Amino acid sequence: MHLSRNLPSGKRKYLFALILLLFISVICAAFSMTGSDDFVIARREVLLRRIGDELLLQSGDRTSRVLPVNKIADNEYQVRFENELSFQPDSLVNTTLRLLAKDPLARDYVVNVLNGGNSRITYGYAISQNTKDDIVPCRGRKQPRASYILDIKFKPTGISIVKNGYLLGSLPLLAFVGFIFFMPIKPRRAIANSQRTGEFSFGSVLFDAKGRQLIINKKTIDLTGTETRLLLIFALSPNQIIERSRLQKEIWEDEGIIVGRSLDMFISKLRKKLEPAPNINIVVIRGKGYKLKISS
Repeated sequence: MHLSRNLPSGKRKYLFALILLLFISVICAAFSMTGSDDFVIARREVLLRRIGDELLLQSGDRTSRVLPVNKIADNEYQVRFENELSFQPDSLVNTTLRLLAKDPLARDYVVNVLNGGNSRITYGYAISQNTKDDIVPCRGRKQPRASYILDIKFKPTGISIVKNGYLLGSLPLLAFVGFIFFMPIKPRRAIANSQRTGEFSFGSVLFDAKGRQLIINKKTIDLTGTETRLLLIFALSPNQIIERSRLQKEIWEDEGIIVGRSLDMFISKLRKKLEPAPNINIVVIRGKGYKLKISS
């Protein structure tokens, strides 16, 4: 018997509304970050165009255009130029460091300058959050005029990982909330007490296993030994499927007794004795076994 089934209908509505609200809040929080993600990407592309602009100015070109930034992968961009240019590696390194410092997610990245004619790497360097890991070769050698492509690859961290973290991190919270609200209403101590006293309560029904009796609406109904053992198995696992083979084994085989009587016959007798309690019934789960169904 679950907690949700024992709550008043009004409180049950609040329970489901709370869980639904938590789930919707998590989804909205994750997807609302998509707008921030787009903003960061757009801002990054502006910074990359600014790098291209300063590279042209350092080359003495004040008229030709920086072509549209091309995003070739999730974290990789290429900056192309309308005309040929030359560049000083020191100036390029300093420019990227200064401008990309304005990008909060650009902590680690690799810059390669490709020759537009053959796509070979003319010059490259790597910048890390820990400056000791920076790799910057050949800083003082000016590169000749040519058609260059600036390729910048960022380490894949930031918004998308944070968004996935929110989603994954919220799943245990939702699972915990669901467990708290839908866990069985009987705590282990209550079950242990029932086993010690031999008495089980199901709504209007009191089952006295030691006395082999059912008390329904103050009316006492006697049970046989087999009926008592059978109902005791169900009482220890209400609303759970009990396999037919388990019932046969625990009732007869464990005692070394083999009988030809049908288990269905005892189930039928128990059902009749439980009839005064309409909210309690033993139902057949086709192909699996039986279940003591307790409704609110």
